[in-house]
Amino acid sequence: MALALRAWLRRRRYGAPVVVVSGLPRSGTSMMMRMLEAGGIAPFSDGQRVADVDNPEGYYEYERVKDLEKDPDKRWVRAARGRALKVISFLLRHLPDDNAYRIVYMRRHLDEVLRSQDKMLDRLGNAAPGADLEAMKEAYRNDIVAARLYARKQPHMELIEIHYADAIADPRATARRVNEFLGGHLDEDAMAAAVNEKLYRNRA
Repeated sequence: MALALRAWLRRRRYGAPVVVVSGLPRSGTSMMMRMLEAGGIAPFSDGQRVADVDNPEGYYEYERVKDLEKDPDKRWVRAARGRALKVISFLLRHLPDDNAYRIVYMRRHLDEVLRSQDKMLDRLGNAAPGADLEAMKEAYRNDIVAARLYARKQPHMELIEIHYADAIADPRATARRVNEFLGGHLDEDAMAAAVNEKLYRNRA
């Protein structure tokens, strides 16, 4: 009863929540955006970054998200209420506080994240020679901890963590968890069917 009352009060104050899909780059955020779209939540994206060999089913990005840290005018985020917006974990703290956010935070084995990033950067010709992998892992660990702690301290944010490997192994269970977190109105069968195991290409 108390949870339902808080949800009602939050919705009355902020309107429909922005469903934020977050995590490190290459952690499964595009897959979750695709699941949400299949389940009935429209993505808030502009299509500027088109599908490619690294993300053959699309990136689901909105270009202005990249400027959240320095953009003084963030009123555009209100247009994402009731929709799904992809925001990397580092930028969560720069979301404006005049919206409610339901955050689906994607986790993935850091070795897989780094391997996937390296392959993508290499294809783009932007690979960093001699990168210190352990230092990068530590930085990513700190980013994950900071993002989770920040979100859980904010009255206008709620967060659930989803592990990429679990979503691949049991998409129906993942769809059920996400649906329950978001209110129970999504098409779980369609969400599960949107998971493409063939795209899990950089396993630890």
